[in-house]
Amino acid sequence: MEDQHTGGARDAIVIGGGLAGMLAATALLGHADTVTVIERDRYPENRGFRKGVPQARHLHILITGGQRALEALLPGSCAALTEAGAHRLDLPRDLLTRTPTGWPRRFDERRHHTLSVTRPVLDAVVTERARAAFADSATRVAVREATEVVGLTGDADRVTGVRIRPRDGGAPHTLTAGLVVDASGRSSRAPRWYAELGLTAPQEEIVDTGLGYATRQYRPGPGRAPDTGVNVPNWPGSPRGGCYLPVEDGVWMLTLAGMRGDHPPTEPEGFLAYSATVGDPYLHSLVSGAEPLTPVHGFHDTRNRRRRYERSGASPRGFLVLGDAHCTFNPVYGQGMSVAALGARALRDTLERTGGLLPDTATTVQREVAAVTDPAWVAAVGADLPYLRDAEEKRSAGERLTSWYLDRLAARAAVDPVVGAAFRDVFCLTAPLPRLFSPRIAARTVLLPRRPALPAPPTVAEAV
Repeated sequence: MEDQHTGGARDAIVIGGGLAGMLAATALLGHADTVTVIERDRYPENRGFRKGVPQARHLHILITGGQRALEALLPGSCAALTEAGAHRLDLPRDLLTRTPTGWPRRFDERRHHTLSVTRPVLDAVVTERARAAFADSATRVAVREATEVVGLTGDADRVTGVRIRPRDGGAPHTLTAGLVVDASGRSSRAPRWYAELGLTAPQEEIVDTGLGYATRQYRPGPGRAPDTGVNVPNWPGSPRGGCYLPVEDGVWMLTLAGMRGDHPPTEPEGFLAYSATVGDPYLHSLVSGAEPLTPVHGFHDTRNRRRRYERSGASPRGFLVLGDAHCTFNPVYGQGMSVAALGARALRDTLERTGGLLPDTATTVQREVAAVTDPAWVAAVGADLPYLRDAEEKRSAGERLTSWYLDRLAARAAVDPVVGAAFRDVFCLTAPLPRLFSPRIAARTVLLPRRPALPAPPTVAEAV
């Protein structure tokens, strides 16, 4: 016998208690009478790894747009992350990124920075601050750990709740609510639940380069820690790349990545040898004398995948999809967590603008989530398309022209502070993509001569 717990139109359910789910629950404070967060795992103690986050042992960064969204939802979170050991890296001064044309100039802009932090610390800080916000709110929030959502209730027109099952074998329940938010991540089962409601699964777009990566933590020897983070990404003609960034407690994380099945080995000696084959020897020189602290951990689910829940007729009323459940990115671009935070902020801003939970709230918010996702999706897919077999033959003349322009713009950004600033505004998700095509940026990109970047990593920052 299944129990039913009835909620009202001003009640909400959030599927998933990770970063996206906790931020979604925070966005609902003051706009819902109750919020129930359903989390299939139990939260780890002492900021440990959570089983339901398979990429947790790899590099994570939070870029400017994500930081601003996080601060809007949970003020003081970025300072709390820094206090917990996250490293602030000003761009491009503190993160040297090798490009196909060489090393960019090290402009000291002080306009954008990224936070480099391990995933357990990030999740723990956000969860702790979210729980504090729950306690201070008139909205009643309950977090059900070790509980699995097994389906949606309702019909093809409207979702009315969820069916849940305790993972310890307890009795199943049905919870009803005016809004159900799916923030369950890459493993979201919403397309299957749609079929159970008689709905067609939303259109899905996938761009997959076959990239795989592996990560290991190191401690540099005395006096051997780099002055900056170092990123040597993959590019056409150089399918292997790597990134070396500081995290908490004097630890550095090295992630190596390879395209089309040319993945870094997870055997320690092979992993170190692989680091010598990326697009610049500087990375290997930094890590070759460092002390390994962990085994090598691999990860291969790196496809860009977007489900078009926002399109007309694609979703029932009362159902909203956020974070990786909606759109996943190739993790090497470091956008996923920031887009999840931007999506949660879009939920809060829409609720404030429209006056709270209404029958069409989910439909309105889903369009807003799609809009904040667009710049990151275009950037990630545009960067990955050159690696796809037969991609050039399938592209239109307009797409080839855009690709030529963006390639020239990226080369110009490495040496030009004006173009570089615009490039970072868009990459850091603080400006829309058209910023890159404004008259001033286009003129400097197209009319000024293409120049190579620096032949070696710059040791001195340049004031701007």
